Amino acid sequence: MTNAELRSSADSVLARLVGDTSGTARLREDQWLAIEALVADKRRALVVQRTGWGKSAVYFVATALLRERGAGPTVIVSPLLALMRNQVEAAARAGIHARTINSSNTEEWDTVQAEVAAGEVDVLLVSPERLNNPDFRDEVLPKLSAATGLLVVDEAHCISDWGHDFRPDYRRLRTMLADLPPDVPVLATTATANARVTADVAEQLGTGGGSDALVLRGPLNRDSLSLGVLHLPDAAHRLAWLADHLKELPGSGIIYTLTVAAAEEITAFLRQRGHAVASYTGKTENADRQQAEEDLLANRVKALVATSALGMGFDKPDLGFVVHLGSPSSPIAYYQQVGRAGRAVDHAEVLLLPGKEDEAIWEYFASVAFPPEELVRRTLDVLARAGKPLSLPALEPLVELRRSRLEMMLKVLDVDGAVRRVKGGWTATGQPWTYDAERYARVARQRAAEQQAMRDYATTAGCRMEFLQRQLDDEGAAPCGRCDNCAQPRFTAGLSPEALDTARGELSRAGVEVEPRRMWPTGLAAVGIDRKGRIPAGEQALPGRALGRLSDIGWGNRLRPMLSPRAADGPVPEAVAEAVVGVLADWAKGPGGWASGDPDAPARPVGVVTMASRTRPELIHTLGARIAEVGRMPLIGSLEYTAAANVTSPHRSNSAQRLRTLDGALTLPPQLASALAGADGPVLLVDDFTETGWTLAVAARLLRQAGAPAVLPLVLAVQS
Repeated sequence: MTNAELRSSADSVLARLVGDTSGTARLREDQWLAIEALVADKRRALVVQRTGWGKSAVYFVATALLRERGAGPTVIVSPLLALMRNQVEAAARAGIHARTINSSNTEEWDTVQAEVAAGEVDVLLVSPERLNNPDFRDEVLPKLSAATGLLVVDEAHCISDWGHDFRPDYRRLRTMLADLPPDVPVLATTATANARVTADVAEQLGTGGGSDALVLRGPLNRDSLSLGVLHLPDAAHRLAWLADHLKELPGSGIIYTLTVAAAEEITAFLRQRGHAVASYTGKTENADRQQAEEDLLANRVKALVATSALGMGFDKPDLGFVVHLGSPSSPIAYYQQVGRAGRAVDHAEVLLLPGKEDEAIWEYFASVAFPPEELVRRTLDVLARAGKPLSLPALEPLVELRRSRLEMMLKVLDVDGAVRRVKGGWTATGQPWTYDAERYARVARQRAAEQQAMRDYATTAGCRMEFLQRQLDDEGAAPCGRCDNCAQPRFTAGLSPEALDTARGELSRAGVEVEPRRMWPTGLAAVGIDRKGRIPAGEQALPGRALGRLSDIGWGNRLRPMLSPRAADGPVPEAVAEAVVGVLADWAKGPGGWASGDPDAPARPVGVVTMASRTRPELIHTLGARIAEVGRMPLIGSLEYTAAANVTSPHRSNSAQRLRTLDGALTLPPQLASALAGADGPVLLVDDFTETGWTLAVAARLLRQAGAPAVLPLVLAVQS
């Protein structure tokens, strides 16, 4: 077949893919160059093109042409379920049979694998996590590598730890690439890669150096997007602005937030104000996520209020707007998210509403980066001495890391060859491993530079699209003529007093339930604590209350500065004390409260006990004293730390390690113990902050053992 005939066949497949019955659809020149390289020349190609350019058309058209020539199925490594659902539907339009293997369809895996073996599947989409699942890696992947006709790495920037969304599982692709027959083409695609990320991805995919790989990098300007920034005084003004102006935004769109709590708060407020919106976060159930996606695609909702969980691959070509309530920490991440809008419409609005709390949230996420060398070496030593595979629950008590961070670290070590995931858990390989401190430091500096770039984006007097293009090393960057700096701003800070009053009322609403710990964590014996299973009912705390969450945009914004590690100790502020008193009043009268009339509710508290503290003793004592005064009950006393206590637990450590530091660390002074022995009702246990809940659990156990009939925890803040 000549190249002209191949081009004609490719255009015909494209017409089916996009539903063009007139037969006039034609591939872009760079789309054709990529397809030609893959199908005719069996080369490797890296395509860096803006969202909406048509990267998926490249691999679907190439798949159809390769399958006609007897090639095996295309394997697409794809990071998100939303992307997979879109891709399956798009493939079907072109007569391409696509199937998926991911965490949401485990019951179908055997059937899918049988269909692949029978040659009935044209495209298999797999999540990167599957690549290092022991069964999949050892049983399925070798057969796939031998049979694959085309390997596609979608959202390939995830391979690079220089990128904004690095995922260690993606690096497992190097193993698959090494096992591919030399004549199997490979396509990597992304919309969000600057020059450094592009080079890193190319190197890791084996498409760099002296290879003859094709690299296609296009201009990143989006003619349909009108970028703007609106600076408003506080969270209440931003919420009120959204409530007043959401209907003015074109079509339907996405409102991005930085935290789950903020997404839920904003969704509830906008619904109260009469807007059809739904939340979409990492905590949203799969079925609810799919329903939310369908509602947005069908324009049944004005907007999804989403975290970055709704990002790569969500495909709604006519999305009319993207609003960020809070600034992402990276201009590359920001470009990727705003790129969801305006793909098939002439005009889409993109608006950033930055907040003072943004940097505190950036700081939190930055704190969960790759662990220091000491912790990594300790983990390797634990695995080496175990003599058997250790699961995450078994390993967690032995390492001072939370499970999510521990798992991420193990995945990186796995790619580096220092550990291996096997049936039953993880093992050390014994291979030499070097802690690349210089690289981690460079990545940290890169993250800091990206944060500064977002500050600069929000305040620049220059073209905003040009600014983003330069951040992505786009050589064609030039003023767009459409943003609020090139043209006139399209939005003002005006909002209605009614909306502002309502927003302030919502954000001032205090009270979050604090669920008590009921089960001891697994593996305590490994840290010398002889406890397991359920905490006896007579030693548990009852459900408690917090003034707010540190991750929300209401009380969280006010509590974060007060509870920062850098904040000075001092008396509880009057406004905070009054709000806590309000929480107590609502708690008493609410369902299950002591003044609710519920026969199963606890009795009214008879006293206040404050928590020991080495960082905020005055804050906690004055809060406890104020509660006792208003509630007309005695301040019974305070728990104390023992002389040998060392409660400097690693920040955000796991439950077992936190309990190890708390074991034997708290004690009851004689006067407090005596008062509790004669207590005839519950006591309020007052602390400043709870993250894991274990300090409250250990303290409540001591108070219950000393005679308190019940313990009601009351704190200023919970982490999330």
